[in-house]
Amino acid sequence: MEKFITIALFITSMVIGHAQTEHEKVEKACYNYIEGFYEGDTAKLKASLQPELNKFGFWKDKETGNYKQVDHMSYDQALAYAENVKAKKNFAKPNSPKEVEVLNMGNSIAAAKVFAWWGIDYILLSKRDDKWMIEQVLWEGPYEEKS
Repeated sequence: MEKFITIALFITSMVIGHAQTEHEKVEKACYNYIEGFYEGDTAKLKASLQPELNKFGFWKDKETGNYKQVDHMSYDQALAYAENVKAKKNFAKPNSPKEVEVLNMGNSIAAAKVFAWWGIDYILLSKRDDKWMIEQVLWEGPYEEKS
């Protein structure tokens, strides 16, 4: 009986130890987002983006140094962008920045900051059926070393 209890406790601790925390799930959704664009992987984007995605941002004009608003990107446009990356083999460089910082978490909402080759993104996520999904993205580029 003692062996059975020891084995049961060991298996339970392994399962609990391997279960992703909510924090890790938010990070995973954000890494799927970056890697989906970097690798042209629509499966990763579909796994982390809400179909109602609202993404928009600002790009720094090289000549003037001013930031200009860039057109809105929808869920379908995000997938099309990734498909284009894959078709043209226009993948991100291996040393491209890829960082995720979870800023805050509630029970069903979270905020994260992402560093990618194009710039910095602030991401709002919601928890849907135990899965964290990206709802909103506000970004600014080009990427500059974080301070």
